[in-house]
Amino acid sequence: MKKELDYIRIGTALGGNQEWFTDWSMYDGGCAAVTACDVCMYLALRKGISGLYPYRVDRFTRQDYIRFSEKMKPYLHPCWQGIDTLERYISGISEYCRDARYMLKADGFSGAFPVHYAKEKIREQIDSGLPIPYLLLYHKNPTFQDFEWHWFNLAGYGEYGKEFYVRAVTYGMEYWLNLEELWDTGRNRKGGMVLMSV
Repeated sequence: MKKELDYIRIGTALGGNQEWFTDWSMYDGGCAAVTACDVCMYLALRKGISGLYPYRVDRFTRQDYIRFSEKMKPYLHPCWQGIDTLERYISGISEYCRDARYMLKADGFSGAFPVHYAKEKIREQIDSGLPIPYLLLYHKNPTFQDFEWHWFNLAGYGEYGKEFYVRAVTYGMEYWLNLEELWDTGRNRKGGMVLMSV
């Protein structure tokens, strides 16, 4: 079984890309803002919540995306250690939504929970048509090196027997990752997911 969201596209890119940013702090550490921009644009396009994205929804452009990221930056501004907790992320995106006159409900789901609960939440969110901001901190497995200390969105899942994969969207591309391997970071400090309802 496989379920994928009809995610936003900006030109040929799947979602936004922090490498587009000319602001050094956003280029280096703007991944949380990217996921928030993507979520707001997705909700505007797919759920009709137009107030969350102030530009055209019939045609997303890189120029508008960069302008939008500057609006998001004060809410999810990267500091020296980045947006490194679910709580900081939820506070930032919730404040942006309040200022946009939309009350978004967002809850954290810690990476300390067992993986079978994470699978349930991912199914619920994706089946409801909602992307999931995901924070990965350090990981014992070098396979996930490019995802360490990084925010990305989950935009799908696939179940193949006992294997459960998630569709991770970041840097304008998609990656299918084994959830059990991703979830088992081998570190005491955990990231996790932000679960939203509209």
